[in-house]
Amino acid sequence: MLRILGRASSINVRKVLWTCAEIDVPFEREDWGIGFQPTSDAAFKALNPNALIPVVREGDFVLWESNTICRWLAAEHARDDLLPSAPRERALVERWMDWQATELNSAWRYAFWALVRKSPQHRDAAEIRASQQQWHRMMSLLDAQLQLTDAYAVGRHFTLADVVLGLSTHRWLATPMERPALPHVAAYHARLSERPGFQKHVPGGGA
Repeated sequence: MLRILGRASSINVRKVLWTCAEIDVPFEREDWGIGFQPTSDAAFKALNPNALIPVVREGDFVLWESNTICRWLAAEHARDDLLPSAPRERALVERWMDWQATELNSAWRYAFWALVRKSPQHRDAAEIRASQQQWHRMMSLLDAQLQLTDAYAVGRHFTLADVVLGLSTHRWLATPMERPALPHVAAYHARLSERPGFQKHVPGGGA
């Protein structure tokens, strides 16, 4: 049985939960992180020295980094539709997954911690505005891509890229701030919200 360590409200844990729903992988989940068992615990850090969630275990196999876990699950269960085995097609999916983990995440971090988490360390008004502007710029890039595909991040079919980008899109729409009208992003979010995995694991976790 797959064990997932991490609180269900975490955006990165929800990536794994949604992927499991798409593949129909049974799992057991343990609450770790903010408000639950601390990831600074020695037993947890023995699994992930970064002290971050999620971590998955299956027998003696241990894996961390949410996007990597999603890739492994798709490959392990031969879900070529979610993560193609052909190198070029796979690269197109992974490109958007990596973009989400680097460019997009870097853009929203300060604004999210200020506006949603109410972090006392993130109160600089200029930094908040700069983060919001960069966040909106990144989402505008996604909007342009979705205008080209008229469906999902890579093309006409749902892939793992849409799991990670779907959660990021939900976060952008759920954060209390003014945002530009991005019609293709809005249609994308509506399209994703019809999927059972989204309905089960995304809205309840908030931003």
